Amino acid sequence: MRSIPNYLYILLLALITRSAAAQHNPVISGYYADPEGIKYGDTYWIYPTYSAKYEDQIFMDAFSSTDLKTWTKHPRIIDTSAVKWAKKAMWAPAVLKKDSKYYLFFGANDVHQGEVGGIGVAVADKPQGPYKDLIGKPLINEIVNGAQPIDQFVFKDKDGSYYMYYGGWGHCNMVKLKDDLTGIEPMADGTLYKEITPEKYVEGPYMFIRNGKYYFMWSEGGWTGPDYKVAYAIADSPFGPFKRLSTVLEQDKDIATGAGHHSVIYSKKDDKYYIVYHRRPLGKTSAHDRVVCIDEMKFDANGHILPVKMTK
Repeated sequence: MRSIPNYLYILLLALITRSAAAQHNPVISGYYADPEGIKYGDTYWIYPTYSAKYEDQIFMDAFSSTDLKTWTKHPRIIDTSAVKWAKKAMWAPAVLKKDSKYYLFFGANDVHQGEVGGIGVAVADKPQGPYKDLIGKPLINEIVNGAQPIDQFVFKDKDGSYYMYYGGWGHCNMVKLKDDLTGIEPMADGTLYKEITPEKYVEGPYMFIRNGKYYFMWSEGGWTGPDYKVAYAIADSPFGPFKRLSTVLEQDKDIATGAGHHSVIYSKKDDKYYIVYHRRPLGKTSAHDRVVCIDEMKFDANGHILPVKMTK
C-alpha cells in the first residue's frame, strides 16, 4: 500500500481539525429554553431559561462565546434571592445594554389575575451579573388585553425609544418604556397598552430592523408539544400591523421536535443573522427536555426570511 504524501496528510489533518472545531447543536450542555441571544462588543451571549419544573426554575445562567463554538458558563447570574417578590418560574429573559449598565427583563411566578408576579427588570454592571432587582416589584403585574405578562422582548427603535413586546395565552401587547426602564409611559396616541396580536400568535415575541423594515416574530403551537414553531411578519412601523407571512422554524422528524421560542443575533462584522432557539431532542417527551441551538437565518432577494433548516 502506498503511503499518503506529507502534503495530503497535513491537508487531511487540517480538515479534521476544522470539522472538530465547527459549531455543533445543541451549543450548550444541559436543559435550557427560551434563549435570548445578543452580541456585546465582540462577544456573543445567550441568556436562557433553566428548563425545569416551575418550583425549581428559580435562577438563570448565562453563556458567552467569541466564536459561536466554545461557550463559557456563568452560573446563577440572578436568582429569587435577588428578587424578593419572585417565588418560582423565572423565565424567558430579555437583555440589553443602556449607557454603562446591563439590563435583564424576566417573567416570574406564572402569574394569574390577582396574584403577585409578571414581568420584572434587573440591572448589573457586567453582562455576567450579578443582577439585582431594579424596582423591587413587577414592572407589569396585571393581565391586560388577555395577555399573561410573560415572554417580554425589549426593542430599541430608530428614534431611541424603547418598546416592550410581551404576552402569553395567545395575546401580544406592546408598551413604551420610560427612558430609565423603571416603568411604562403613554405612547404618542396616549395609550399605555396596545394589542398587536398577529394571526396564530401564542407567545415569544421578537423584533428586529433590517433594511428599514420591522421584522416581528413569534412562536405558535404548544410549548410542550412537537408542533411548536416560529412565524413572522414584516411591517413599516414598530406598531404594525403585523400580517403573518410564513413559518420560519419548525420540527424536523430527523433532527428534533418542538422548535421555538427564539431570538436573533446579528453580527455586523460579517452581516450574518443567527436564530437562537430551543428544541426537543428526538425521543424526549418531557416538557422540560429542551436544548438551546443556533442556526444561520437567511433572506431571499425580496427580504423574506427563508425557512431555517435545523442542523446537528
